Amino acid sequence: MGLKNVDSQCSLSELDDYDLSRLLSKPRLNIERQRSFDDSLSELSIGLGLNRGSYDNFEAMYSPRGRTGLDTPTSSARNSFEPHPMVAEAWEALRRTMVFFKDQPVGTIAALDSSEEALNYDQVFVRDFVPSALAFLMNGEPDIVKNFLLRTLWLQGSEKKIDRFKLGEGVMPASFKVLHDATTKRETLAADFGESAIGRVAPVDSGFWWIILLRAYTKSTGDLSLSERPECQRGMRLILTLCLSEGFDTFPTLLCADGCSMVDRRMGVYGYPIEIQALFFMALRCALAMLKADSNEGKECIEKIVERLHALSYHMRSYFWLDFQQLNKIYRYKTEEYSHTAVNKFNVIPDSIPDWIFEFMPTRGGYFIGNVSPARMDFRWFALGNCIAILSSLTTPEQSMAIMDLIESRWEELVGEMPLKVCYPAIENHEWIIVTGCDPKNTRWSYHNGGSWPVLLWLLTAACIKTGRPQIARRAIDLAETRLLKDSWPEYYDGKLGRYIGKQARKFQTWSIAGYLVAKMMLEDPSHLGMISLEEDKQMKPVLKRSSSWNC
Repeated sequence: MGLKNVDSQCSLSELDDYDLSRLLSKPRLNIERQRSFDDSLSELSIGLGLNRGSYDNFEAMYSPRGRTGLDTPTSSARNSFEPHPMVAEAWEALRRTMVFFKDQPVGTIAALDSSEEALNYDQVFVRDFVPSALAFLMNGEPDIVKNFLLRTLWLQGSEKKIDRFKLGEGVMPASFKVLHDATTKRETLAADFGESAIGRVAPVDSGFWWIILLRAYTKSTGDLSLSERPECQRGMRLILTLCLSEGFDTFPTLLCADGCSMVDRRMGVYGYPIEIQALFFMALRCALAMLKADSNEGKECIEKIVERLHALSYHMRSYFWLDFQQLNKIYRYKTEEYSHTAVNKFNVIPDSIPDWIFEFMPTRGGYFIGNVSPARMDFRWFALGNCIAILSSLTTPEQSMAIMDLIESRWEELVGEMPLKVCYPAIENHEWIIVTGCDPKNTRWSYHNGGSWPVLLWLLTAACIKTGRPQIARRAIDLAETRLLKDSWPEYYDGKLGRYIGKQARKFQTWSIAGYLVAKMMLEDPSHLGMISLEEDKQMKPVLKRSSSWNC
């Protein structure tokens, strides 16, 4: 597939409506933006003929600059202070992981740990590449991101079969690998759609990350031509068709199997996990900003997106949100209610509330719980889902601030000595046996069972900047800088406080390196936030006008 040369460094205004760096000293960001597609879904006149003109005003966050040096990110060079010595080391390590296909960079491998068997860590994973892609975009190097987007889009068209069952046309690969034929001197791409994965689960999140990254590329470079290509428009529609098709669902959330996202092993996240719902919501909003309505397929897809966004935001804000007051309500629930006036709509049994949540929940603070389905509420904290909820504005502004309050008040539990707990608390004892199937990798306070993942640093930093709480991000970054380089960039840390390098953690894990770089560059130049953040849609009337924790 030939790649068309498009000038991805096209000129935009130096900084459009606002300068986030001037706002960091304020208690919270209050950004007034120009008219753009993200401002209001109500601006779409679905029945009155949609046209491309209403989409043209992408809010341009910054104009890309040329790099100042191979190992120094331009964001650091544009500031008056010297970058941390780790930054140059991180860039050098990141560049060593780059993968080339036909002499073009197309991604970064998962890890470059020569001391361990490669397994599938020598492949380019869609979700793992996202922080690497953001780092390259922030450093004015968009070509690798563009190549990645086009190559994975091409792989989407591959035949996808597990045993004798054919997967949906829109499924994106979990990963791919460049194969070299020494005899013919040819290179080919081999994709994994879940047929080689542990548990044979297709990656639900890959398609969402692809759409989110396409928008980040567009925002960073101003290159609208990529997202407007017919193949990219079709790729987005195929991904979302899988999610927006009608079925037996009574909820707007997506029903998923265990292991379909970052938590890629059996961890009791089957059902309606927060990570997938938040990514789904963000991908819908990103696609809405890029899809063209110049065809019947485009118009129909946009109509479905708008309808689902309103339903999904209502559902999540109503039923997934938990704070002190809501916990007290659930604790007092009556059961076996029948009728439209039922308060306990999912028939959750109060006795099923775990003991730990009563001590963990602060008077001031809140979060989206891990899962909600009939007679089941998973009260665990999941970092990625809550951070994405903030960045996508799935949370109300008050809920976003309440999540930050929770992180500050429960710092030792959620951050400890290495940011950031992927989930809290860990499953142990008999529950661990039942939920994980005695998984030796997901023992208590390890890996996805309460392990600490440095890659989550970039998501925490972005959420902190958006909520006007950069001091939380600085504190977390300072913690990471005491260990990451010295420990050779581990994949994850173990223990209640995250003090120990994970027992099976890879060294030189690429997204640990890239996550640190993105966090540093965003904190030093907060205008980068625009790549990965969406402002609240004022027309989505919040169910909770103020978080109840806010009034405590």
